[in-house]
Amino acid sequence: MKEKNVEHLDNSAVRLTVTVAQESLEGEYTSLLGEYAKTAQIKGFRKGHVPPEVLERKFGDSIKFEASQKVLEESLRGVFEEIEEKPLPFSQPSLDGEIDFDIKKDLTYSVVYDVYPNIEIGEYKGLEIEVPQVKITDEDEKRELTALQEQNAVVMDKESGTVEAGNIVTVDYCELDDEGNEIEDTKREDFVFTQGSGYNVYKIDDDVLGMATGEEKTVDKEYPDDHEDEDLAGKKKRLKITVKAIKERQLPEVDDDLAQDISDEYETIDDLKKDIRERLERTVEGRLREHKTNALVQQIVEKSTIPVPESMVQVELENSWRNFVQQFRANEEQVLSLLQAQGRTKENLLEEWREGAAKRVQAQLAVQKMLEAEGVDVTDEEVEAELARMAESGGASVEQLKAYYEQQNMMDYVRREVRERKLFDKLLEETKIKKGEKQGFLDLMGRNE
Repeated sequence: MKEKNVEHLDNSAVRLTVTVAQESLEGEYTSLLGEYAKTAQIKGFRKGHVPPEVLERKFGDSIKFEASQKVLEESLRGVFEEIEEKPLPFSQPSLDGEIDFDIKKDLTYSVVYDVYPNIEIGEYKGLEIEVPQVKITDEDEKRELTALQEQNAVVMDKESGTVEAGNIVTVDYCELDDEGNEIEDTKREDFVFTQGSGYNVYKIDDDVLGMATGEEKTVDKEYPDDHEDEDLAGKKKRLKITVKAIKERQLPEVDDDLAQDISDEYETIDDLKKDIRERLERTVEGRLREHKTNALVQQIVEKSTIPVPESMVQVELENSWRNFVQQFRANEEQVLSLLQAQGRTKENLLEEWREGAAKRVQAQLAVQKMLEAEGVDVTDEEVEAELARMAESGGASVEQLKAYYEQQNMMDYVRREVRERKLFDKLLEETKIKKGEKQGFLDLMGRNE
C-alpha cells in the first residue's frame, strides 16, 4: 500500500481513498498467470503446459481485472485494520467513481461507507418535563368489566322476535336489476355478521333491524362518492335480503359466579373488581413511565448534536417494513399487491416513515451515549430478576423464558432492557416533573377516538 486518506462527509459517512503501488498489482497478476498456466486447457497444449504469453493473449484482460480486484479487496482489509474509521456492521463500503484497472500504474480507488457517529450529547440531568395527570375512574373499571362480560357471553338462537341491535344475523342477499331479476354473480348465501359492526359489503346493518327469521325484503341503497368500496362509490343498488337465522348474546350477571368463571383466583366479584383496578393502575404507571422517558429523550436529542448514518436509518426502515407486513399476517407479495391496489408502493411508505426512523435512531444513539457516560452496567443477578419478572407476567417459568431467549440469541436484548431501565431510574430521579393536563385512561392509551 502506498497511501491512504480519510475524508469525513455529512451524516457520519466517510470517503476512504487508497493508492496501491504498481508493483503489488504486477506481482498479483504474475502470480495468477502462473496459477492459470498450471490448470488451463487450451487446444494444442497439454494441461499445465500452456505458455504464459499464450494465456496473456487470450485471457490477459480478464486476469488483469481479477488481479486488480484481489489487490483492492486485500488492501481494503488491511486499511480497515489500521484506521479508526471502521465501517458500521450494516454499512457495506461502495466504490465511489470509476477505477482504472491498469497493472502498469498505481491503483487508486475510493470507497464510501458509514462510521459510528461522533455524538455531542447535551445536558441530560436536572431537566424538566410535563406529565399528564391520569386517575382510574369507576367508569374505567366498569368498561373493563363489561368487556369481560362480553367475552363470557353465551350465544343463543333467537327463536322468536326480530333483529335487534347487536344480534348475530345470518342472511342471503343479492343485487337486483331494473326488472327485479337477481344478478347471479352477486348472490351470497348464509352470510353471518353482527348487526351494527358494519362488517358487510353493502352496509345493510340498519336494513335488517326489525326483520324476523324467514322474512325477505327489498331495499334501495345509495352510496356516497367517497364510499370505502370503489365498486359501490357513487352508485345506487337494489338488494334483496332474506334473514335466515338470528342469534343473540346473553351476557352473564355481574356477580360472584362471573368472577369464578373468569379465574379460580377470584372468589367474589369484589376480588375481580379489585384486580381490574390494580391492573389498570399498573398500565397507567407503565404508560406514564414511557411518556416520561420519551419526553426526556426528546429534550436531550434536541440539545445534542447527533449525526444520523443513512445505513442506520435503512435498518430501522426495514424493521418497520417487516413489522408492517407481519400485521397483515400475509407474505410480502400479498402486501405489495394490496398497496398497489390503493395506488401506493413500498417506497412511498418508507419515505413517509423516514423522518420518524431518523428520530428513533437519534434517540437510540443518545441513550447509548448516556449509558457509556454514566457507566451503567448490569449483573447476572439483575438479568435473572428481570427474567423472573417477565415470566410472572407472562405465565411462563423462568427456565422456559431463559431457554427461549438463549435459543433466539436475545439475552443481550434482556440485558439492554435492564441497563436502560437503570439509566432512566437514575435520570428521572433528577428530573423535575411538572403536572400536565388531566387525561382519561383512554386518552392516555390513545384509544379514545
